[in-house]
Amino acid sequence: MAAAQRVYLPRSNRFNDMNDEELLRRYRLNQQGIRFLLQLIGAQIQPLTGRNHAIDATTKLLVTLRFLATGKFQLCNGDDHGLSQPSVSRAIYTTVEALSAPAMVARFIHFPSPAECQRNKVEFHRTANFPGVIGVIDGTHIQIQAPTVNEDVYVNRHHYHSINTQVVFDPFDRIIDIVARWPGSTHDSRILSQSGLFRLMESNNLPAGCHLLGDSGYPSKRWLLTPFLRPEPGSQARYNRAHKITRSCVERGIGQLKRRFGVLHGEIRQSPERTCKIIMAGAVLHNICKERNIPIPPADGIPQQQQRNAAAAPAVLPPQGLMGVRYREQFARTHFPCKSDDIHY
Repeated sequence: MAAAQRVYLPRSNRFNDMNDEELLRRYRLNQQGIRFLLQLIGAQIQPLTGRNHAIDATTKLLVTLRFLATGKFQLCNGDDHGLSQPSVSRAIYTTVEALSAPAMVARFIHFPSPAECQRNKVEFHRTANFPGVIGVIDGTHIQIQAPTVNEDVYVNRHHYHSINTQVVFDPFDRIIDIVARWPGSTHDSRILSQSGLFRLMESNNLPAGCHLLGDSGYPSKRWLLTPFLRPEPGSQARYNRAHKITRSCVERGIGQLKRRFGVLHGEIRQSPERTCKIIMAGAVLHNICKERNIPIPPADGIPQQQQRNAAAAPAVLPPQGLMGVRYREQFARTHFPCKSDDIHY
């Protein structure tokens, strides 16, 4: 008896059928951006042969971008592109691996050079006259489904499972450093202390006067300026006001990242290891969009969850080094001196 002939779903070539506006809404990149990505990773995700109706690199990329843009169920994603759910899963796996590869991350996410540090200082200073800032740092929780191993360590202080992701933005809303590998229960200060960023800043290899701004969840350092918890009138209060305005850049950057790639808003139904790679892929794509001036499309009905970790005070304050605290006090007195209207008689 002859073997049954395999039946394949009809595939639609959406890349050629849509204009830039439609591509942006559905895939978050325009035609030039998608072609650029195909040049970067097309060879890595292209099937080795054309047998068995193999999925071409363009379709794999579009399926993955649609997943990152919306977080849609793989079955729905498959219906959109004429693929089975297992095929969608394999396409996303292959493409995310390529986007989050160390070489891709190093190419598009890197700490600023000395010249870029100077440019960042100038741009940040324009915001609220806060001097010497090259980046702003914060942690954001990416929600995941309850993992089967070490489930309890992924429960954050907001009582849901997550990956606590450390991210640093420059004044142009580009990511200059990201760490996406720690369970949700991990404190922001511990993530920082175990990061390559910490070793870089502690090594004093950067030009003098380079600072990061962070919230009170971080320890005060000579290179990491945090707000005064109980500021005194005068220089400390003026410092805090400028600090808050300048540091809002990181909240704006995280908001842009999550609006652009809606999968980071809801619960990612993948293992923690796969979720970390999805986060890194989203960060790489975010910087590519910034580099190529690809705008964020208007809201198209994708749920916009609140950043539940955003402005909340840290559950436990990190230990404050005496040298860092003294440096912050001297910095406030030097750069935010008291004015006559600060003095109350």
